[in-house]
Amino acid sequence: MQELLTFVAKSLVDHPEQVVVKRTEGPEAVILELNVAESDMGKVIGKQGRIAKAIRTLVKAATARDSKPVFVEIQRSVEEAEADDALPEDTPDSAE
Repeated sequence: MQELLTFVAKSLVDHPEQVVVKRTEGPEAVILELNVAESDMGKVIGKQGRIAKAIRTLVKAATARDSKPVFVEIQRSVEEAEADDALPEDTPDSAE
């Protein structure tokens, strides 16, 4: 299922080299985290979330016989998130 999600995501985006799928397995469910470039978020989510819903439906159908439910979370690229965290935040001075 991880390979299926990777294939579908890479087919949709402009920067397939930045597609990363991370699998986290818990006691009751499996979570697939789909990380894409921020510029590709719209292509993966689609208008009103239609593409994201279709991706989740496809993964759910592919894992229907598994004992645990599988959830897909769409996030921006890990590299971009780390770069944003490294930037200093503008914080207003407290009123004295």
